[in-house]
Amino acid sequence: MIYTASGLRFNVTVMSETSPPRARAYHHGDLQRALVDAARALLEREGPSALSLRAVAREAGVSPAAPYHHFKDKAELLAAVARQGWDLLDHGLSAAIQTGGSPHARMTELGVAYVGFARRNPALYRVMYDSFRDKEALPERMGDERSAFHRVQDTLVEAGADPNDWIGLELGAVAAWCASHGMAEMAGFKQFDRLRDALGGEENFLRALMDQLSIYAHRPAAAPEDK
Repeated sequence: MIYTASGLRFNVTVMSETSPPRARAYHHGDLQRALVDAARALLEREGPSALSLRAVAREAGVSPAAPYHHFKDKAELLAAVARQGWDLLDHGLSAAIQTGGSPHARMTELGVAYVGFARRNPALYRVMYDSFRDKEALPERMGDERSAFHRVQDTLVEAGADPNDWIGLELGAVAAWCASHGMAEMAGFKQFDRLRDALGGEENFLRALMDQLSIYAHRPAAAPEDK
């Protein structure tokens, strides 16, 4: 879910991820959610290598045995953290696309929101992709018809794509996703500081990059006809 164009003024902070609390004692309520929040706090502060069920229990203020009531191992815990990350990303993208304007402008809002999320949450972003890289389907929230991914396809249709060409719509959305993912991976490179400064900061830099991606100015390419 990632896209581009020029148009509306966009605030990179449009996506409001809920930051997990720093270590605090757990007293009652949803233990599983508390453990995932504690894992995110550790992840953002110290990186994936610091995560263990014991460390997460300590961060959440519960006994070392408590995490095993919900997660059999670290992999299951990371998968839960990744799912939360995908939910946060989808929420931010869905908010970005509500800003209005032309289809081209809304694609830009999505692109900037996607890259902004990745830049603000680098460790979480990496875990999200590492956890779902070999899965056959997107996380449940992303496959929902109300998800940002499907709204991208709707925006492509508004821009002139054939609503009956499911292959073309999939290709358009995936191409946008791949482009924004690549931008998220490279936007922070030190080599770009000169260009970023010349353009007036991070937001202008991202918008200028997106304006260069002419793929977003056109409808998705039609799928080749069967012979």
